Amino acid sequence: MRVSATVFLTDETITPVRLARELEARGFAGLYLPEHTHIPVGRETAYPGGGELPREYGRTLDPFVALGQAAAVTERLALGTGITLITQHDPIDLAKQVATLDHLSGGRFTLGLGFGWNKEEAADHGVQWSSRRDLGRDRVALMRALWSAEPTAYAGEFGSVRASEAHPKPAGGAPRILLGGAAGPRLFADIAAYADGWMPIGGRGLSESIPELRRVWEAAGRDPKALQVVPYAVLPSPGKLAHYAELGVEEVVLQLPPAGEGEVLGVLEEYATYL
Repeated sequence: MRVSATVFLTDETITPVRLARELEARGFAGLYLPEHTHIPVGRETAYPGGGELPREYGRTLDPFVALGQAAAVTERLALGTGITLITQHDPIDLAKQVATLDHLSGGRFTLGLGFGWNKEEAADHGVQWSSRRDLGRDRVALMRALWSAEPTAYAGEFGSVRASEAHPKPAGGAPRILLGGAAGPRLFADIAAYADGWMPIGGRGLSESIPELRRVWEAAGRDPKALQVVPYAVLPSPGKLAHYAELGVEEVVLQLPPAGEGEVLGVLEEYATYL
């Protein structure tokens, strides 16, 4: 099983360059970064984790800039977002960012996508909460048009693009796309329709969820062997990782603390036992 890591990188934590170098040197498979553009102080949406929203949410580095730094100082380390809030991006701009990062890193990028939980943050981006999943699906389709080998037009419910020259292309034609979110019929239908797999946060309940996702995936005509499930932001234990392996999981992303260099490297030493 490949073991990757994720962390809320901020202006107060270990730097992307230092972390990326340490991960690669220790043999970790990848680095995934989350995003929040801003956290409105008048937020009414409850934090899903309960209690006060942790400080790092309002201080998060831009993941594409941080991953660009990580790409420049590594050769093998996989890079990804966990997750990109797809509805809060202009899809033409995002398609360019993704393609550029994947091209410059030699095809190491995974685009983890999600639909968010913070209604006030999304509203500031002009997102209508009730239609955000349809908007996300539309934006992925538009990006795929721009990544096509030949100029390809796209006209969807929420956006369109003319047939265009748009280079560079992602190294493999398109990056691996994983959808994050809680198990359910709508998410699983979206995964089967336009993604390569699922990024379940925390990795709970997979014994029940993965068989249902496989059923939906195969009913949509997708290759049973192609589905990828990558448990994300996991606090590991030997039993937990062994259980994932039994379920056919080939990669897991472990949660690092949003802390300074000393604390983060100490946790990496602990996590190295799982490599």
